[in-house]
Amino acid sequence: MRLALQWILSIIYVVQNAIMMLAMGIVFFPWALLSPRGAMAACNSYATWAIWTARWLVGIRCEVRGEVPSGAVLIPAKHQSFLDIMVIFKALPQPRFIMKYELLFTPIIGVYAWRLGCVPVRRGKRGAAIKAMLADVESGRVPPGQLAIYPQGTRVPVGDYVPYKVGPYVLYRETGQAAVPVATNCGMFWPKGTMLRTPGHAVVEFLEPIAPGLDQKSFMAQLEEVIEDGSNALMAEAGFVPETGDR
Repeated sequence: MRLALQWILSIIYVVQNAIMMLAMGIVFFPWALLSPRGAMAACNSYATWAIWTARWLVGIRCEVRGEVPSGAVLIPAKHQSFLDIMVIFKALPQPRFIMKYELLFTPIIGVYAWRLGCVPVRRGKRGAAIKAMLADVESGRVPPGQLAIYPQGTRVPVGDYVPYKVGPYVLYRETGQAAVPVATNCGMFWPKGTMLRTPGHAVVEFLEPIAPGLDQKSFMAQLEEVIEDGSNALMAEAGFVPETGDR
């Protein structure tokens, strides 16, 4: 009975979220076309709504831990759920995301991503994707801020492991910026591939910065270790104990 009720509430949540995304996208659209501030206001409003309704409708309480960076840094983040995108976006003062190239052609969303200064890359063409990232960063098309990238390149279900890609290191090396890793357990409550949302304490944690200057091997090893260990700790705190020996 309880599970059936949670399914009903989850479906209501998903449907009303889709309606609000469309409604806010249309209302803010003229302002977003004129100014990036309009795009930022729209996305902040939607993220606030989605996070707030997640708490009272499906029982997901969101928390941000750690020191949120305010300067120009890289944000390599664990990606388990659409929820962690919204929490990270709302927490950062000037967020920019590395995103799938195809999203540029999504009605309304593509315009917002472009106006926010997100960096589109083509999946499956790693060399071309890295060059595109560097070109956008070096050309100044991406305004100063926090550039978020998902080192594993996709949402990773809780308990699964996907190898880390080299993209974060290339940006770290070429920009000379520090990297602030981010851990999360959001996938426990808003998992990939289902409409079911389960109650719980979802956390996004900004970890200690990795200073500029490391070589690729050292950087990638440290990045993976701190993100995976941090995410595993958050998941264990919420009641999930990941299997060991997967990495």
